Amino acid sequence: LVPPPASDVVDYSMAYRKVRYQGEPVAAVVAESLSAAQDAAELVEVEYEPLKPVTDPWKALEEKEVLVHENIGTNVAARVDYEYGDYEAAKARADLIVRRDLVFHRFSSTPLEPNAVLASYDASTDSYLIYCNNQMPVFLSPAILRALNTTADKVRIVTSDIGGGFGVKIINYTYLVLVALLSKLTGRPVKWVETRREHMLASSHGADRHFKVEAAFSKSGELLGIKAVTVDDIGAYARHEPAGLTVWAQVAPGATRLRNLSMTMYAVFTNKCPAGPNRGFSRAPHQFMIERILNAGARELGLDQVEIRKRNYVTKDEQPYVTLNGCVYDGGDYVGALLAAAEALGYERWRAEKERARKEGRLIGIGFACTLDSGSPNMGQVKMMNQRVPNVGGSEAATVTVTFDGKVLVKLSSVPQGQSHETVAAQIVADVLGVPIEDVTVARGFDSHSHPHTIHSGTYGSRFAGFGVGAVLGAALKVRERIVKLAARLLECSPEDVVLEDGKAYVAGSPERYVSLRRIARTAYSNVEEVGDLGLGLSETFVYAPEMRSPDERKRANLALTYSYQVHGAVVEVDRETGVVKVLDYVIVDDAGRVINPLVLEGQLHGAALHGLAAVLYESIEYDESGQLLTSSFLEYLCPTALEAPEFRTYSMETLSTSSPLGSRGVGEGCGTPIPALVNAIEDAIADGDVWLVSSHVRPEELLRLIRGREGGGA
Repeated sequence: LVPPPASDVVDYSMAYRKVRYQGEPVAAVVAESLSAAQDAAELVEVEYEPLKPVTDPWKALEEKEVLVHENIGTNVAARVDYEYGDYEAAKARADLIVRRDLVFHRFSSTPLEPNAVLASYDASTDSYLIYCNNQMPVFLSPAILRALNTTADKVRIVTSDIGGGFGVKIINYTYLVLVALLSKLTGRPVKWVETRREHMLASSHGADRHFKVEAAFSKSGELLGIKAVTVDDIGAYARHEPAGLTVWAQVAPGATRLRNLSMTMYAVFTNKCPAGPNRGFSRAPHQFMIERILNAGARELGLDQVEIRKRNYVTKDEQPYVTLNGCVYDGGDYVGALLAAAEALGYERWRAEKERARKEGRLIGIGFACTLDSGSPNMGQVKMMNQRVPNVGGSEAATVTVTFDGKVLVKLSSVPQGQSHETVAAQIVADVLGVPIEDVTVARGFDSHSHPHTIHSGTYGSRFAGFGVGAVLGAALKVRERIVKLAARLLECSPEDVVLEDGKAYVAGSPERYVSLRRIARTAYSNVEEVGDLGLGLSETFVYAPEMRSPDERKRANLALTYSYQVHGAVVEVDRETGVVKVLDYVIVDDAGRVINPLVLEGQLHGAALHGLAAVLYESIEYDESGQLLTSSFLEYLCPTALEAPEFRTYSMETLSTSSPLGSRGVGEGCGTPIPALVNAIEDAIADGDVWLVSSHVRPEELLRLIRGREGGGA
């Protein structure tokens, strides 16, 4: 993905000549059992020569002597500049200039199931069979094939029911390669299952992004422009990163009408675990910045936080909305969702309660935020960083087959890991073919040698509701057409008069004239005479690939197919004696377009909300100055349980997408809405005009220091 010189960095599966981060594999032990391998690993002795580490991303920008990769002469993996509109002109007419530093901190996804690979090399065919839990194995196949020095027909990649991913299982391809080569070396199948400590040390972290922001406001609260310098800490290797320097642009103005934006963005190498996608990849930190800056402007101008958002959010009448960089928001009512969230939360009641509580010495705060979850991304976005990347657009494939006994089999290429793609696909196919959903089986997992796929296939970027649904719907409609034509021949009627319902085809207005799908299927597979020019079989594969274009010379293009959105409202109380934050109330108003399955949507909303809450209050990956990881287990890296989860009250709007096949929008990632909402609420609880929370992760000890400092109690 990266242009030179960073593209000259060779990413090996194991450390070569130099260890660049704690946890980087330095040796592999293969044994008949796990216990034998662990015993043998104890015998491995490694001599390390201590090196001066690179751990501060801002310092990494300028550092010339201490380099993570000496051969490229810099720690800068990539730089991309963006100029949309005219920020300097906006600044010149502004009534208020706000300057703030921000940090979107480093955290991860910690799925219940860690990375795992089972590989078997067949010497007789010089081929590999790899079972794994990678989220996008097809997209990564070119890198895997280069590393194995082989071709696609020689590598079969199979996934099963994956136990969570959220982005972290995209860049485990280095382990796929290593285990496959160990199988070739030993002549035996080799299995590796990551431990939790290994996962924390050496799988993938979400990159921390550091901001220096300047924002221009009018006295009425209009956000006129933003100028920012950002640095992404991508760790020791460029694994999927620094794509984050382009992905943010899918939601460049967030939910606002911002027309002037100047961004100078860096990605730097440091001596930390390589970073990769994490829920809301790149877009969550960018929208965190926008939503925090709106609150900063509101405070400086003496405006209410809901009011400043009303004045800046894109309105319903402006949809579909073309953003400053050419993205096309596909419908919605951001202001309406904001007002609905405020009403559902009881905003005015909580404002009164906040003032009453303050007189009693209690600290209550309220916060709001709106973020967009851009779904089904245009992979041409990476051309804004590297023109040599060949990918443009996005696509997905699906196969729908009516078997000879009248049942239905669906094969996906989306590699789901808990998003209920199977359930949604079954619903769509059952509706299109007029069969009971119990008669539809969706094959588990993915097999590169038997499932349909495109180079874009996989689960990432909230893409199933757009690309995935488009593929399933397209394949089902093609099969339906074949069924209807054959049924018309069997019923001796016009195809236009055929109705499919309850596993039967009948003549409209004469339900007694029917033929079962089982009979149609048997005919389709066995009766050459009756099938005739329709061709044998009832199976169709469809590739959904909507029109998408490369960004132009000004880095303008529509970078996603759908743009779902959420408004979150949070009420918190900060304990003035301990700094501990308690969530008193929490509402979510979402718009995912046409909701295919409400229960699935509810689950996705709750998962994204808890992950965002966890990031603010519990989860943070910490390194010391020497590059040692301080959070290598769940004793230090605090994942919340159901006991820590508040009640999330959810409310759905349903504005159909103007761009997706069924009007549905991808919503699984959520794009981090809880993070600015909660930080805004916490700041509201403790602020007295002079407090600014820099980080997306808020520690009790930090809050306690701020409270005591404000009250004159010392640190």
